[in-house]
Amino acid sequence: MNVRVKIKKKLKKSNKYFDDNFKNSIDTQSNNFLPMPIRYWPIEAKLLLVFLSLWCFIGLFILGSASWWVASKEMGDWSYYLKKQIAWYIPGLSIFYIILNSNIRDLLKTSKLFFYIFIFFIGATLIFGTTINGSSRWILIGPIQMQPSELIKPFCIMEAANLFAHWQHVNNEKKLTTLCTFGMLILLIMKQPNLSTAGLIGTLFWVMALCGSVRLSSLFTFASIGFFSAYLSVIRNAYQLSRIKSFLNPWADPEGNGYQLIQSLLAIGSGGLFGKGFGLSMQKLQYLPIQHTDFIFAIYAEEFGLLGSFLFLSFLIIISYLSLRIAIKCRNNYTKLVAIGCATLLIVQSLIHIAVTTGSMPTTGLPLPLISYGGNSLISSLFIAALLVRCSLESTGEIGLISTRKVIN
Repeated sequence: MNVRVKIKKKLKKSNKYFDDNFKNSIDTQSNNFLPMPIRYWPIEAKLLLVFLSLWCFIGLFILGSASWWVASKEMGDWSYYLKKQIAWYIPGLSIFYIILNSNIRDLLKTSKLFFYIFIFFIGATLIFGTTINGSSRWILIGPIQMQPSELIKPFCIMEAANLFAHWQHVNNEKKLTTLCTFGMLILLIMKQPNLSTAGLIGTLFWVMALCGSVRLSSLFTFASIGFFSAYLSVIRNAYQLSRIKSFLNPWADPEGNGYQLIQSLLAIGSGGLFGKGFGLSMQKLQYLPIQHTDFIFAIYAEEFGLLGSFLFLSFLIIISYLSLRIAIKCRNNYTKLVAIGCATLLIVQSLIHIAVTTGSMPTTGLPLPLISYGGNSLISSLFIAALLVRCSLESTGEIGLISTRKVIN
């Protein structure tokens, strides 16, 4: 009873978090639609929610423009891909809402189970997977095509946070076991083969380990192992080696391996300063292959030009800045690392996609988050975005006080 009384007194004195208006808004929030009234959200969370909404909304317009021609020719319906993408927003936003209302520590406790389940599915793709463009990344579950290497990304963030948040206090056995699991995951993805996703997840682990105070000598060792593994993958997979060669000189085989990159560069170059205008791209008329997924930024650059491309890069810089502020304000190492991991995946994947379409990197199969067509990528990106917003909400400490007050009452 003494503890209960003390907590009640503390809550009454805490004018910083609970003024009269705040108490009234909590008491009247019977539906609990949001974890706390939105007017009391940190400014970073509010801005991030606005920018994420804008990212999704504009992404649908870009996808509609990039896909309508191929959809009308191949599916007989110009809005085929757009309607399917909108349908995927139903489970995606449902997951976003669930994560937004879930405590990060609770998510960290349950992440291991889903992490190992998706590792199992990734291994299963090597045996039962559907092969597309020489890579077995998908498993058919009834009418649904699941790509476990995409869906495991948010759980990679949480498992890395579980390991690196208090790296110095983790026993060596757990360190070795978890690191071996991370290595096995990357090798399984490379075996599909899917070098781009393996490299992205490896980069995620490396960045989170760096922020978790792992020794630089160990980080350089792991980076060296990663680069050597990538080298072995390239020399053992002919199509990956051909992509490297076409990246170095696409005009050596303009009608073969270099065709896609050349068409992408033509699309970006023809956009000029201000672009051809929304919906007026020429390369999407089936000159540029896979224009609504892996090369969608090239269509965007053609229609909105250098100015539009600069605005999109500025948009990513703003997201990065907000993510950094969120990570700095986090109250413990777990949420800090989760925020860093979320920002790393969203921003680095976007930059790799842009680098590929501009010929700055060899061709990979990474979609542009929240823009490229694909239900698995959309759900994974919304999951990661929700984690980032939740980290911001927990940085104030008010959510914990709200929960305590509800229990006491």
